[in-house]
Amino acid sequence: MVIETNSPEETLELGRQLGEKAEAGQVYTLIGDLGVGKTVLTQGIAQGLGIEEPICSPTFTIVQVYESGRIPFYHFDVYRIGDVEEMDEIGFDDYVYGEGLTMIEWANLIEEILPEHYSQITIEKDLERGFDYRRITIEEI
Repeated sequence: MVIETNSPEETLELGRQLGEKAEAGQVYTLIGDLGVGKTVLTQGIAQGLGIEEPICSPTFTIVQVYESGRIPFYHFDVYRIGDVEEMDEIGFDDYVYGEGLTMIEWANLIEEILPEHYSQITIEKDLERGFDYRRITIEEI
């Protein structure tokens, strides 16, 4: 499925819709360059889960856990992971195979340890179509 958005608000709304449909045990991977809107989409997903607290990218903490929504939300940013073995140290499998929704930013860096099935979300810019234009592709893997 390919969705085009033309503003951060539209990207946020798409995330909200994804969050409303999310079920426990689902894994979303999120791929896109810096500044493409990964955090905006993630904030929308959190809203769709009923999470009201601020959502920010856990670049330095690797994982942020939110438990105030209808299901737990495990938000990973693996941009700074040097070796996939580091993921074992933080209990990656406990989150991915847990009772919440897992979102993994920069998931392409840890492909070898991803679960067998997940939803891959890729966000791309196209400046010829406008500064805020985003092409968002969602694939079931």
